[in-house]
Amino acid sequence: MNQLSDRLNRLSPSATLAMSQKSQELKAQGVDVINMSVGEPDFNTPDAIKEAAIKAVNENFSRYSPVPGYPALRNAIVEKLKKENGLEYTAAQISVSNGAKQSVCNAIMALVNPGDEVIVPAPYWVSYPEMVKLADGTPVTMYADIKQNFKITGAQLEAAITPKTKMLILCSPSNPTGSVYSKEELKELADVLAKYPNIFIVADEIYEHINYIGKHESIAQFENVRDRVIIVNGVSKAYAMTGWRIGFIAAAEWIVKGCNKLQGQYTSGPCSVSQMASVEAYVGSQEPVAEMQKAFQRRRDLIVKLTREIPGLEVNIPEGAFYLFPKCSSFYGKSYNGQTINNSDDLAMYLLTEAHVATVGGTSFGAPDCFRMSYATSDENIIEAIRRIKEALAKLS
Repeated sequence: MNQLSDRLNRLSPSATLAMSQKSQELKAQGVDVINMSVGEPDFNTPDAIKEAAIKAVNENFSRYSPVPGYPALRNAIVEKLKKENGLEYTAAQISVSNGAKQSVCNAIMALVNPGDEVIVPAPYWVSYPEMVKLADGTPVTMYADIKQNFKITGAQLEAAITPKTKMLILCSPSNPTGSVYSKEELKELADVLAKYPNIFIVADEIYEHINYIGKHESIAQFENVRDRVIIVNGVSKAYAMTGWRIGFIAAAEWIVKGCNKLQGQYTSGPCSVSQMASVEAYVGSQEPVAEMQKAFQRRRDLIVKLTREIPGLEVNIPEGAFYLFPKCSSFYGKSYNGQTINNSDDLAMYLLTEAHVATVGGTSFGAPDCFRMSYATSDENIIEAIRRIKEALAKLS
């Protein structure tokens, strides 16, 4: 008998984590699986950051931290936002959480009421609509296809706004597409939102430093919407610190206070040692970040070149993050060895069983015609994975 709450029964399980688990199960059986399903840098955390963590342990940073995070970390984030983004915040406008995922969820839970609509441009990260459902809000999706480089226009945004719209969630650079909004594109969206003073903007900028077109642009730079923007960022992707679980929001003080109130009741402050390591990430040398970015750009060029050689896949050039999101609908209706491809989830399962490459179907990203590959892996793995995918897809008829 299912006695779970209605709230939980409304949620879908995470497709990315599910695919990762399936590939781990195959690996445990001795199958040589190349895992391209997880959005996680394959680099180790830089040594200076690890040393800061060891120092924090030795200095007994082992007690509860303040709910919004240590002042040292919040001040480091204030400096980062000023220096890198040209944005002025105070420490009281920063709240540190257990990863950027919690930061997004805190903002949604703090602002969305039952029945409120939240615009979630598709393709989207799998958790956004589920978090909106958790807050008893209604996710409203609009689709930007590969011809638009998966980016919505001001006109599309305007058409999706209703009197019930409470929030827009914008991710740039994007998971799952790697698309990056330019300053001009963000201004177009900001000018639309400026007409609707009751709409908040969650700007998920966790992939900020994995950017191949130069300077990162934040929608928070525009004064006409600035006080309604909740920036979400953290150390996971830029500093290869996914397991350290540190993210933050930068927002109007009243929003931050609301998120602190919420966080105070269900997790309290984030890990003390991770916070001290994150201080070093922000104030220390940024050279490791630049090195990782260079490696990701090289891999991006490699995977785009190789994937474009596979007949039947449509590929654009992602400008950031570490994902490729090819359109694969030309394979629908085809089959091999008893497996028929009806959608991208079927295709991802076929690639796992036939090619032993773990990818993620696009349905849970709101893009059923595409699938996601993470190239946060070695050049050798990318070359071998695409070779296997090409071979497996050639068998479909």
